[in-house]
Amino acid sequence: MAPDLRIDLDRLMGRLRALGEIGALPGGGVKRLALSDADKAGRDLVCGWMRDLGLDLTTDCIGNVWGVRRGREDTAPVVIGSHIDTVATGGLYDGNLGVLAGLEIVETLNDAGIETRRPVAVGFFTNEEGARFAPDMMGSGVAQGALDLDDTLATVGIDGQRVGDELRRIGYAGDAPPLALKPDSFLELHVEQGPVLEREGIAIGAVTGVQGISWTEFTVTGVSNHAGTTPMAMRHDAGVVAARIALEARAIADAFGPPQVATVGAFRLEPDLVNVVPQKAVLTVDLRNTDNVRLIEAETRLRSTARKAAAEEGCTVELRSLARFDPVEFDEGLVAAIETAAAELGHGVRRMPSGAGHDAQMFAPNCPTAMVFVPSQDGLSHNINEYTAPEEIRAGVDVLFRVALARAGADILAEQDQ
Repeated sequence: MAPDLRIDLDRLMGRLRALGEIGALPGGGVKRLALSDADKAGRDLVCGWMRDLGLDLTTDCIGNVWGVRRGREDTAPVVIGSHIDTVATGGLYDGNLGVLAGLEIVETLNDAGIETRRPVAVGFFTNEEGARFAPDMMGSGVAQGALDLDDTLATVGIDGQRVGDELRRIGYAGDAPPLALKPDSFLELHVEQGPVLEREGIAIGAVTGVQGISWTEFTVTGVSNHAGTTPMAMRHDAGVVAARIALEARAIADAFGPPQVATVGAFRLEPDLVNVVPQKAVLTVDLRNTDNVRLIEAETRLRSTARKAAAEEGCTVELRSLARFDPVEFDEGLVAAIETAAAELGHGVRRMPSGAGHDAQMFAPNCPTAMVFVPSQDGLSHNINEYTAPEEIRAGVDVLFRVALARAGADILAEQDQ
């Protein structure tokens, strides 16, 4: 970028630190679960920054917020966005970087007095993480028609609270209907949340798409009995069935090979006593693959094993889908634009899929969409030690800036390249 269009990295890092103080954890992490008091405080802070930058704010019925910087034409905006909710042990960068990078781009344009042809909008979307309410990507899913509004508002979280009630409680139940946000295009900057870029010494990931995601909760019911007096052949042990399901999830990943992954993220037993055969077991399995056919095969195999294991142990098993998203491919033109921008700015770049879900995948079916990844130190994310170096952040924002300006129609780019 030309010197007069360079972002103010100190200003951006200052905003990241200020937002990170809301819900701060010992050791440097953040806990800002969706629609919590901390989330409200974070929303209030970001909305204040948006207003300070002169953006026209809109809040929709699922609590998504976006601010629009007007362009010369009253057309669909180029939207830069992500989320500001976190998991219970989150870091400073996941999601937050994508929102605050958008604000930094807007402020840099304001400082330089540059007008774009299309409007540029910055948004943050409700409950991307899914840590309190399932599924994840909830706000962007409703906003782009992938999730039903009424069902979503009725969703009950891990603490027994409903989405609709919590939106009203924190004051972010807006008036704009689903599908009110109709972008020309959607761009998202995000930390990689994995080790590839750092390991290969590459500054920029041009994300080609997001792999399919399948979350399933298994509830196994058996018979509680004395651990010392009940013969093994006469047990109906819910824990044994749950363990077989967990082992099968790993076996599927091993048998299918990359890019198939499988994770047992929650596992609990009742009555959870050392000398009692478990009566009930509840576990979750997260399956992901870039190939939807293979993902369906993995789901089918796991469910078949769960039912067989339950029958052999004299137990019952119930399955509940918590989230299911098909793999998504991003816009080839925008992916190529990210590669070009990175090369023009002297940064190494590689194409790569995203193993994690992102708001961008909800926009991809409706408008040209792409993502920029920057390295994560040691591949850490969803961890209080999550870290991306400031200069790596600058590189990512500069690439995002160039692609967004080209899409929005800023004449300054043509002048720079002459």
